[in-house]
Amino acid sequence: MHEIIMSTFAGLIVGIIFTLLKLPIPAPPVFSAIMGIIGVWGGMKLVQFFLG
Repeated sequence: MHEIIMSTFAGLIVGIIFTLLKLPIPAPPVFSAIMGIIGVWGGMKLVQFFLG
């Protein structure tokens, strides 16, 4: 859980810095792309659970 909180905090800081510097955000701008990333992670966790 600590890892999730720290990565979320790091993402917020990066988002703030990139926005203040008027740089493009280094993340998919649409919700479907974000859900795709979550799906890839979920698939990895399922394989680890069943195989490992």
